[in-house]
Amino acid sequence: MTSPFYFVFLFSSLFMGNVDANPNYREALSKSLLFFQGQRSGRLPRDQQLSWRASSGLSDGSSAHVDLTGGYYDAGDNIKFNFPMAFTTTMLSWSTLEYGKRLGPELQNARVNIRWATDYLLKCARATPGKLYVGVGDPNVDHKCWERPEDMDTPRTVYSVSSSNPGSDVAAETAAALAAASMVFRKVDSKYSRLLLATAKKVMQFAIQYRGAYSDSLSSSVCPFYCSYSGYKDELMWGASWLLKATNNPYYANFIQSLGGGDQPDIFSWDNKYAGAYVLLSRRALLNKDSNFEPYKQAAENFMCKILPNSPSSSTQYTQGGLMYKLPQSNLQYVTAITFLLTTYAKYMKATRNTFTCGNSVIVPDALISVSKRQVDYILGDNPIKMSYMVGFGPNFPKRIHHRASSLPSHALRSQSLGCNGGFQSFYTQNPNPNILTGAIVGGPNQNDGYPDQRDDYSHSEPATYINAAFVGPLAYFAAGRSA
Repeated sequence: MTSPFYFVFLFSSLFMGNVDANPNYREALSKSLLFFQGQRSGRLPRDQQLSWRASSGLSDGSSAHVDLTGGYYDAGDNIKFNFPMAFTTTMLSWSTLEYGKRLGPELQNARVNIRWATDYLLKCARATPGKLYVGVGDPNVDHKCWERPEDMDTPRTVYSVSSSNPGSDVAAETAAALAAASMVFRKVDSKYSRLLLATAKKVMQFAIQYRGAYSDSLSSSVCPFYCSYSGYKDELMWGASWLLKATNNPYYANFIQSLGGGDQPDIFSWDNKYAGAYVLLSRRALLNKDSNFEPYKQAAENFMCKILPNSPSSSTQYTQGGLMYKLPQSNLQYVTAITFLLTTYAKYMKATRNTFTCGNSVIVPDALISVSKRQVDYILGDNPIKMSYMVGFGPNFPKRIHHRASSLPSHALRSQSLGCNGGFQSFYTQNPNPNILTGAIVGGPNQNDGYPDQRDDYSHSEPATYINAAFVGPLAYFAAGRSA
């Protein structure tokens, strides 16, 4: 059997980057959370730090006679898609639950970001009995315009799912977000925590009772933007896993068992939650010594074996510079999400002195941490072109990101509306964006470690909330030092 120490060395030496390069993780952590202020929809508070943004979407929901103001724009456009927004909220909550002590002074900022989302998700779940609102804004029209959120004159169409138009995927993800957040607020605002959990239970029941994919109910309003490509079984497992964690009610454990085994993916994202559910459930097998959850621990370890380089069952490509490369569209969303799982599973392993095997190789926790650290350092600038993929971090970062509000003159400088087409003049220039969206992580480099920094190259230059949300945990881990 291969020596575990040799295996860790192999991982570290596989990548050409300077393995000892330690960027300022605490600064990166702070900026990764500040980014969410640039994505806010609704009435902005007085302590808004990114002052080039102003209030927007203040009539959201009015076409359906409900208040759906608030929440986040998912990426560089002006739409509120609840499916990725709820996943973002779940991952921010998981980061806070798992790494709260390591967040230090940033813990309060993480809670504020979570609450900005959950206040909105509560409205979506509670405004109309029997309905769950799942988005605001017509994506097909919005994507034809290049305008600031403050100027929006495109239809703010409201989308919902119901018993006759089900959406188990978006409902279960919303339940996951509310349940995870309920634990974040349990000790600091117990009344709010109880409201979150009670709503999560209702929304989860709706997801279970009325089965169906929201893509089928809403078609071109959510596809191809955030189609539920993986189906909804993964969200049912994920949502139930979070409710089990929040309630300890055996109903959810039995429901998870009733779903049977899930897929064996080599990816984790806003669309495919299986790997996240396996890692979350494996905690019960490892830390609680509950043998009923052993199959999920096994599934989590199979996932790790598909990610680790040099593992006999690895199905993950790495660039020459050492970056995990999954898909050309916004690859860093997969890198940050998978890195979160690597770091978190390693934490569970360290706490229980656990190892596992990939083929004949023994995997120790530091093998996972080594790969995780390499991804974090690469994103923060330790890569062949010395580009930090976090805006405003380091001396060299993306200047022309695909983001309307960042690329157009701020409301403070130019108050008159630019209209639907008025912003394209800015879109097509080579000028850097006038407003720095501090902390935003873009889609990232191509498979050759190259990055053209072009505004129209959205698959590489567009930031998104779910890229950042998953990165908070690993940044907190490394910011606090690498102790267990």
